[in-house]
Amino acid sequence: QVQLVESGGGWVQAGGSLRLSCAASGRTFSNYVMGWFRQAPGKEREFVATITGSGGSTYYADSVKGRFTISRDNIKNTLYLQMNSLKPEDTAVYYCAARRLFISVALSRVNEYDYWGQGTQVTVSS
Repeated sequence: QVQLVESGGGWVQAGGSLRLSCAASGRTFSNYVMGWFRQAPGKEREFVATITGSGGSTYYADSVKGRFTISRDNIKNTLYLQMNSLKPEDTAVYYCAARRLFISVALSRVNEYDYWGQGTQVTVSS
């Protein structure tokens, strides 16, 4: 089992940047595929980005491609999401998620993940 705690959310003006972190505790971090999702008020939780256990492969939602970068540090047991050129439509609660897998695969669906953090709020003003 793994416990996930997000941090780094906050308020930013459009065009600004934020860096989210997700600290993981528990079992071997590199054995987990990790993902970022977000949920805006009144909307379903949606996929943002995913990264394989080794960090060798990443995959992004079209809405964030070219602006967001997912990365991980398997020594520090931490997942990151660098968000640049933020837009008001990026406003949401951001969640990190984990799935224990021993193969390199990108997971983009909510029901493919077993563990979730509590979320961190990101607000982008116009």
